[in-house]
Amino acid sequence: MADSTVDFSGDSSGGVDVVGLCADLIRFDTTNRGGGDSEGERDAAEYVAAFLERHGVPAKIVESAPGRANVLARIAGTDPSLPGLLVQGHLDVVPADAADWSVPPFAGEVRDGFLWGRGAVDMKDFCAMVLTAVASGLRPRRDLVLAFVADEEDKGDFGAHWLVEAHPEFFEGCVASISESGGYTYHVPAADGRTVRLYPVGTAERGTAHLRLTARGRAGHGSRPNDENAVTMLVGALQRIAAHRWPVRLTPTVRAFLERTGEALGVPVDLSSGEAVDATVARLGPAGSLVVPTVRNSTTPTMLSAGYKVNVIPSTATAQVDVRVLPGTEDELFAELDGLLGPGVTREFVAHQPPVQAPVDSPWFDAMAAALRAEDPAAVVVPYCMGGGTDAKAFTKLGMACYGFAPLWLPPGFPYRAMAHGVDERVPVEGLRFGTRVLKRFLESC
Repeated sequence: MADSTVDFSGDSSGGVDVVGLCADLIRFDTTNRGGGDSEGERDAAEYVAAFLERHGVPAKIVESAPGRANVLARIAGTDPSLPGLLVQGHLDVVPADAADWSVPPFAGEVRDGFLWGRGAVDMKDFCAMVLTAVASGLRPRRDLVLAFVADEEDKGDFGAHWLVEAHPEFFEGCVASISESGGYTYHVPAADGRTVRLYPVGTAERGTAHLRLTARGRAGHGSRPNDENAVTMLVGALQRIAAHRWPVRLTPTVRAFLERTGEALGVPVDLSSGEAVDATVARLGPAGSLVVPTVRNSTTPTMLSAGYKVNVIPSTATAQVDVRVLPGTEDELFAELDGLLGPGVTREFVAHQPPVQAPVDSPWFDAMAAALRAEDPAAVVVPYCMGGGTDAKAFTKLGMACYGFAPLWLPPGFPYRAMAHGVDERVPVEGLRFGTRVLKRFLESC
């Protein structure tokens, strides 16, 4: 698995095994089924708090509801004049059906050089790396606030969003944050036959706007003509939404990704029009898949509900649409979407979280890149925009610049993006150790 130019022999863990620690966290079944239905978060939080206390870091557990536990701690920096950094991760995981897995999803087994289990990459790996860095005798220049939170895998109402609303004082002085998902190895072919190791660091996220559409018409008998049928009104709106081709909109992050990745791969980059951008993305090959979801907004119908009897035309019909919004494009998107709805169809938010955009060219990004290159001198570090969302959407409300930086070494061909929420989720053992060294280096130098 190891590349000859990457050294996996070093150990800066202070005697704590990051693999064993991550396995311990995986063994806590912290399944979050949504809608307030969860388990195990309190047990995992108590483990984390006790670990921090054993290594000289006072920790506090705060609950938003019985069992919905969040762990908070602060490590003083050596230079009190510097603003603080938030390091945040979530302890909950999505459900896993053991019948589908090759190994029990909560056993935390090491097999074939990988640690297997639900949460191995989303995101108990990062939580374990942070704790291991702390155990190594971490000496940061600036204050670090550590947050291990609940409920990220649902709406964050019991975790990050609750903390931001109810206890913003915990994050006083923090001007930036790191968390999932970024800083992992992505092996891509260059135009001249080389293999380039990209490390995408998250500097932006599309916003989340889940909409409920409601069509209101005239109820009647299914056998009689009805030109105010709510079902057909709704279906027409959904067809227009699904067929709509949203225009290319290049955010600072996506533009920088395309330019820097194209340069690294020796691929011509033309961003002069929407068609030119699509062609550039295609020329990037596998690297282009990282950016495909984020050159445009998206509106995806996902749920439908109407009627109660086949021979009755209902007076209302509803649908839900998953809308993802690029930074700086919300007003444009919703104006266009309202035109697509047509008469008789209205919209309302089921969930609405704004996009995230952190500075691409900043000392934070430079420090992340330097930490990665110190462990992998061939690393090409590029910014990228996440198509989905994380708890960064909560913490950005406090004015923080939020970055996705959870470094990992990944072997060629490893389907990293399929691991989160997937069957047989696993993380390479050496990748965890590499990531711990990178993370510690960053936390001490930034």
